Amino acid sequence: MKKIKLKRIKKHFKTLIFLTLISLITSILLINNISKKIRPSLFKYAEIETKKFSNIIINDAIAKKITNQITPDEIFIINNNKNDEIKSIDFNTPIINKYLTEVTKSIQKDMNDIEKGNINNISKEITKNYNRKDLKKGIIYTLNTGIISESPLLSNLGPKIPVKINLIGDIISYVSADIEDYGINNSIIKVFINLKVTEQIVIPLNEKNIDMEAKVPIAIKLITGKLPDYYIGTKESKQIVIPN
Repeated sequence: MKKIKLKRIKKHFKTLIFLTLISLITSILLINNISKKIRPSLFKYAEIETKKFSNIIINDAIAKKITNQITPDEIFIINNNKNDEIKSIDFNTPIINKYLTEVTKSIQKDMNDIEKGNINNISKEITKNYNRKDLKKGIIYTLNTGIISESPLLSNLGPKIPVKINLIGDIISYVSADIEDYGINNSIIKVFINLKVTEQIVIPLNEKNIDMEAKVPIAIKLITGKLPDYYIGTKESKQIVIPN
């Protein structure tokens, strides 16, 4: 009798293990299937928040390193002819390269600090609208899973998903200019800093690389009188690459 009961127990135990494995495999497949369906929506919102946060870092760096430190007159070199007419306009290359390098390094440093949670080294202008406890964990934003429903009633429901960012590769920056006619015989020169940053968005069990591009104006110059033959440095000649 004892042997029969022991065999039954072993049989039930094997059946239980088998059913448990089947349930586990089914659950994993189901979760994986659901994850594949909701992943695009999660990354869509995560990408929006990542670009928003990156823009704050970029604008803060430009404000600190350029806008608050130099004037438009320092950026341009204006050459006149013997009749005191503007002959040519060029960038002040040493000044531009100096500040462009400082901006690029500042952005890189802030992004690396955010990744590591070192928010005490970052300007309060960057972190003031974000949860500091989350930022200390490297989390820039938390998404509610209910947001994928795209319903205002459900968007604040469901488990929270942390969003982190990592800086990938180099930050590329360069200066460009747009020239526009303004009135009669006048022109406006607008100078921009262009940046390209490759970032990795990280959510639990998933990650995605995105290219973040920004074009931020840093100076405007009104040119009056006879239009000169402009000489404005090209993208290639003003490109600065700061290794990560």
